[in-house]
Amino acid sequence: MVWIDDANPHLGLKFDGRIAEDFKLATGTFVSVGPLRGKIIAAGAPYVQDVVLTGINLREVGAMVFPTQAVRGLSGLDAGASMAQVLAAPTVLAYFQDLVNTLAQTATGSAGRIARLCLLAEPPALDRGEVTDKGSINQRAVLLHRADTVQALHADALPHIFKPQ
Repeated sequence: MVWIDDANPHLGLKFDGRIAEDFKLATGTFVSVGPLRGKIIAAGAPYVQDVVLTGINLREVGAMVFPTQAVRGLSGLDAGASMAQVLAAPTVLAYFQDLVNTLAQTATGSAGRIARLCLLAEPPALDRGEVTDKGSINQRAVLLHRADTVQALHADALPHIFKPQ
């Protein structure tokens, strides 16, 4: 989405994410994916590599997080631990619960509030088109190929789902 800054029209256009990624909740509220995704990545640094937002035609916004390798250090586990083990470590669980709580405190409205979040142990797959040639996440491909995870996230059927407390 682009717009002209009314306060400083001589500055030109400002990019605010791809509107093709935006979606509508069941309530009819639009979710602006770009800014919300950026907010989560910034708040979760250095442990969040990327985020895919969920909730198309559902009641609330969810987030599937691709963690960075730095999360291994946070876990306190040895280098041989699987990513699934790392993501289940108490220190990692506590960090991401705090992240969801912090995001909820600064959220405005249902379209800007992450109501549920999960961590993905499997990185985005280039061969499934989940990563573009430029290295960015292809939201649609991730949502398509991980539809079972999206459904389980919104049905409270994953082992670790973080919700604001």
